[in-house]
Amino acid sequence: MQLRALIFGLVAAGIFGSHTAQAQYTRQVRHYNTQGRPYYRGPMHVTLGLGTALYNGDLGNSPSDNFFGAAASMGVLQRLTTRLHIGSEFSYVKMGARDQARERGLAFTSTNGLGTVFLRFDLLHDESIFAASQAEAPIFQVYVQGGAGLLLYNPQSYVGTERASKSTSFLSPERNDYPALAGVLPVGAGFQVRLTDQLRAGIEGNYYFTSTDQLDDINLRLGGASRNKDGFGTLMLKFDYALD
Repeated sequence: MQLRALIFGLVAAGIFGSHTAQAQYTRQVRHYNTQGRPYYRGPMHVTLGLGTALYNGDLGNSPSDNFFGAAASMGVLQRLTTRLHIGSEFSYVKMGARDQARERGLAFTSTNGLGTVFLRFDLLHDESIFAASQAEAPIFQVYVQGGAGLLLYNPQSYVGTERASKSTSFLSPERNDYPALAGVLPVGAGFQVRLTDQLRAGIEGNYYFTSTDQLDDINLRLGGASRNKDGFGTLMLKFDYALD
């Protein structure tokens, strides 16, 4: 609970602290594309996402074995060029899964905090950003993105085939420094629909390559012989609001 409050508190402070200066600056400065056409970067955008996560690791990756948990994100997004944006997000991700090898009977649950910086590339042209243009922003936008970040993960493993509950008896942790930090490399894609001049909504999926094989607290229990690091994916309903 404290982890979620800290993550969203930091995002909110950054968003509202920079709102006034950003709105005044981005609308007034002209930039030029490779053809010399002037355009505006526009205001900063605030993003909010709600969805779920899918684990992929030593226990397997089948949706039927995943204990889907809540995932939420808050962030900011700013245009850099006519199609390229830079963004930053803080996320909370709850995940868990049972072992695809039923004879081992292992499972885990995990609460994670995530901070990322990424570049997003719009695939569709937006004529509305150019100076003197009377065009409206496109109703649909499709994009791809990639970046880097840090994951604060706190898994608990146990013997069982059902979702963990208050009565679950957890195994001793494989390491004594949970919650631990790991690096992440997210890649993803999404699409948006324009609802109003300032508000967009859409679906976004991301996969996170991590630098750890203990996202599930199950590595040494299997002999520590895994050749691949653990990873996870998220699927979210995303809202994008322009501050100006």
